[in-house]
Amino acid sequence: MHRGLEIDIHLRPGLSNDAFVAEALGNLAASRLAAARGERLAWQVLQVDGSKGHHFRLVIAHPDRVLDVGIGHALRAILDALSAESVEELTTAFRAAQKAGLRPVPLRHVRLEVDYWRDDFWNWFG
Repeated sequence: MHRGLEIDIHLRPGLSNDAFVAEALGNLAASRLAAARGERLAWQVLQVDGSKGHHFRLVIAHPDRVLDVGIGHALRAILDALSAESVEELTTAFRAAQKAGLRPVPLRHVRLEVDYWRDDFWNWFG
């Protein structure tokens, strides 16, 4: 499988169920993008744990080919539309999508390991 597109999912601070919201957002956005493009896409919704907390990321790839340039713009538009919904509306949309056949991928936890030697700081030295 070719390397895909990675987009960070930024949530409002203080959400009590941020893992569910990120999972619902990622799955809904990816499935709507696949439906709009008429393509089979593979995706993962990640909780990236680091030394200063965690954040969420959506990774989308096409199983057979490299994604085209316009996919990022289309995905951002879908995420923007979904972000306007309340948690209750998002929950309802997620459940409706599951009833319509969406098989959501579960939230996956990954650990962010910082490689200080590959940091751009060292490039500044020369």
